[in-house]
Amino acid sequence: MSQNVLSPKCTDHHIHREAVERALDSMVDGWTATRLSQVFGALSDPSRVRLISALLAGELCVHDLAAALGMSQSAVSHQLRFLRSLNLVRYRKEGRVVYYCLDDEHVEHLFRMGLDHIRHPEKSIEEAFTHHG
Repeated sequence: MSQNVLSPKCTDHHIHREAVERALDSMVDGWTATRLSQVFGALSDPSRVRLISALLAGELCVHDLAAALGMSQSAVSHQLRFLRSLNLVRYRKEGRVVYYCLDDEHVEHLFRMGLDHIRHPEKSIEEAFTHHG
């Protein structure tokens, strides 16, 4: 496979004004980009991904999550604090037991969309770099 297939280069140095304007119209501001990158960053850790996937089935207490994930309660609590700081999970207390669940349907939707994406039939490398849409 040639180098050009793996890293195509644009040889036309013309600026396409309309395309740039469309891009600018759809671009998020810096604060939004930071918050969104934090959410996606939360999904960059396999333990947090497994934790979120466990909560897809419904609310669980820390002990149940620890047992399901094969992690210590302390490690699970640490991950839950991080996910709570990003509003990805929330909790409720019932007596001395604290139950966690996904914060809302957006979290489940984001997670399932990610799953759909990775389960989509893989494209060839050449197709991925030559198809734009």
